Amino acid sequence: MPRRDAADASAAAGQLGPQRWRAARRYLRRRLRMSVDAIEHLVGGLGTSILALAAVLLLVVVALASLVGVGLAMVPSAAKAVRLAANRERARLSRWDRDLPLPPAVPTRLRDVLRDPWFRRECGFVAVHGTVGFALGVVGLSLPISAVQNLLFPLYYWVLPPEAGGPGFINWRIDGLPDALLVGLIGVGWLAATVALNPPLAGLQALPGRRLLAPPRDVDMSLRIAELTATRAAALDAHAVELRRIERSLHDGAQNRLVAVTVLLGAARRAMLRDPARAVEILDRAHESAELALAELRSVVRGILPPVLDDRGLAAAIDGLAAGCAVPCVVEVDVPGRCAASVEATAYFVVAEALTNVARHSGAASAAVTVRRSVDRLYVSIVDDGRGGADEGHGSGIGGIRRRVQGHDGRFTLTSPPGGPTTLLVELPCGS
Repeated sequence: MPRRDAADASAAAGQLGPQRWRAARRYLRRRLRMSVDAIEHLVGGLGTSILALAAVLLLVVVALASLVGVGLAMVPSAAKAVRLAANRERARLSRWDRDLPLPPAVPTRLRDVLRDPWFRRECGFVAVHGTVGFALGVVGLSLPISAVQNLLFPLYYWVLPPEAGGPGFINWRIDGLPDALLVGLIGVGWLAATVALNPPLAGLQALPGRRLLAPPRDVDMSLRIAELTATRAAALDAHAVELRRIERSLHDGAQNRLVAVTVLLGAARRAMLRDPARAVEILDRAHESAELALAELRSVVRGILPPVLDDRGLAAAIDGLAAGCAVPCVVEVDVPGRCAASVEATAYFVVAEALTNVARHSGAASAAVTVRRSVDRLYVSIVDDGRGGADEGHGSGIGGIRRRVQGHDGRFTLTSPPGGPTTLLVELPCGS
């Protein structure tokens, strides 16, 4: 018994090692993806911070000119410049996170401009983003640049004079390869700092825009009511479409099969006394029809909520969809834990409908499905290398995908230029 227990413990430890290694790889891959995304956001934020800084300088000039009465006429034009910088940041944050609605046009009268709550909040935004946001963008971009310079230094140190030192703050003498490798080791530290610090820096840079560029409370409430009304209508439409689909499936499939079983059983009953062999043949046909009816019912049940989704989770369900797709499909699912059942069902049907479209209409040679979760959002991406030109209005099922996503208060984006590739992006809230 002790030997068996020791063997079982050794086998369990052997299985736990690869699991920990896979978990570590997934963690590193997620951190690297977050760092790359953060660099992209910092670059975009640096661009909008330059616009905000220019708007701040313009406001300062207008304020100084207003002391002598000349700048008052320039206030509406300065407000338009501030609105331009703020709208660029709104567009950037809408691509990254939640939608920030655009405000109405800037008033033309001086009194209306000064009373505009949007303008007052935007002035605060350009003041913070043009200074603090600019500094955060510079710091965030200097980290990966320093990492690349230091990591590559052992490859080109020999073309520099030894007294020139290394990149950045490294000003000591580089006498040979060991000193250059030490600089490269410092580059590893810069890389670790990039991975660790850039995501929070990007979030901090975006914070003023999220706080100050959101609509005022009363406006935000009315916009939210309108948005919820639209999504509720989309949810009801999607529900009605799903009920019609289930009704058609039951009527055209299982119901017809069951009617055929009833007819065959009646025929077998009448033939039982006259021709028993014929009755057996009819009973065999009734048995086949009953099996087909059961298969139809199972298909309808799987269409409502696939059992594999409930039993094994979203990753296994999407792997099954990719395995059954006629087009070779690469799947990458990075969803730690489980999402709400409605979210997983929506994501599953989005992928199912999209892969059906790829197989039927795209002419693609390959496709890729990526599903990942970031905080409280689930992102689904389906990309194929087909002919492109997908149109929501031509009955390709894209309208159904949009209704499902909107009914879940999500976002749907389709990019399909002629010649391809086609990219379908879906973002779903998954706070639970």
